[in-house]
Amino acid sequence: MQANLCQRIILKANNIDKQALPSHIAIIMDGNGRWANQKGFQRVFGHKNAIKAVRDSTEACAELGVAHLTLYTFSTENWNRPTVEVKALMQLLMQTIKSETKTLLDNNIKFNTIGEIEKLPTDCLHLIEKTKKLTENNSRMTLTLALSYSGKQEILTATKQIAKDVLNNKITLNELNEETYVKYLDTCGTPNPELMIRTGGEHRISNFLLWQLAYTELYFTDVLWPDFRRTHLYTAIENFQQRERRFGKTSEQVSA
Repeated sequence: MQANLCQRIILKANNIDKQALPSHIAIIMDGNGRWANQKGFQRVFGHKNAIKAVRDSTEACAELGVAHLTLYTFSTENWNRPTVEVKALMQLLMQTIKSETKTLLDNNIKFNTIGEIEKLPTDCLHLIEKTKKLTENNSRMTLTLALSYSGKQEILTATKQIAKDVLNNKITLNELNEETYVKYLDTCGTPNPELMIRTGGEHRISNFLLWQLAYTELYFTDVLWPDFRRTHLYTAIENFQQRERRFGKTSEQVSA
């Protein structure tokens, strides 16, 4: 049975055109709490079982040749959840980073974060910076965790910094364009996602990468995040590869 499963996974992966991979995939990992509730457990149980999905998706992306994977791990709105759940999530985050650092190093994966990480607990912040340092020279893929992240706040922070730089004569209003603006975003230096996947059946982007998702292909699945595996990822990529990306042009222009 296990052999048949492995064979199906390999066949599924072979259906993907490696020359037309999205260079950057972003994922909203939704459904942990509902998954746990369905099984009669507290929400934290769902978060703990979600680690398998993170590991499988990360390994699958690296093996395929995806250059960037960004996971919406903890939003600024998540701070409003019950204190017990937030504390458990922070502990789980630290445990996961510690346990997966060797995997990142063995697979040549660079670890990165976006968001207001200064709001995280001090010990968590120190661990994140340590892991970034350990993996900074890895080049196979970059794994980015969006932590204490808000798309609106990212844009607001960038706008404030631009205003300061204009006042201090570091840039002029005439120099301000899209190319300049992106240099002030958390994702500076990273290409915009070409594919965004959201699990859990909800059809919204929930304040995630609002600037960067302007022309991203969106894929929604009812699969709850703890059940998400590489076969689901492959299906999303296959769907992406069947779409025509026009960026405002006509089909005829794209074909030409």
